Amino acid sequence: QVQLVESGGGLVQAGGSLKLSCAASGRTSSRPLMGWFRQAPGKEREFVAHTTWSGGYTGYTDLVKGRFAISRDNAKNTMYLQMNSLKPEDTAIYYCAAGATIRSPSSQYAYGDWGQGTQVTVSS
Repeated sequence: QVQLVESGGGLVQAGGSLKLSCAASGRTSSRPLMGWFRQAPGKEREFVAHTTWSGGYTGYTDLVKGRFAISRDNAKNTMYLQMNSLKPEDTAIYYCAAGATIRSPSSQYAYGDWGQGTQVTVSS
């Protein structure tokens, strides 16, 4: 099992930037897949981005391509999400997740461990 703790959320104006962090502890070697999801009020949780601890396998939803960048620091067991050019529609709770396989990385069902979430609010 892996424990995940997100941080870095907050309130920002449209066009601004935020960088989210996800600190992982426990058996991270058993969870090669790492992802970010978000859930806005009244909406279902949706995929944002994924990566692997080994790198070289990343993906994004079209909604954030060119604006968000996922990265990781293996030495710190930490994953990041750099969010630029933020829009009000990016407002949501952002969750970090870890999965045991790299199949279907955009599906929430590929992930077995979840963080508690961090709120991102983008004002217009």
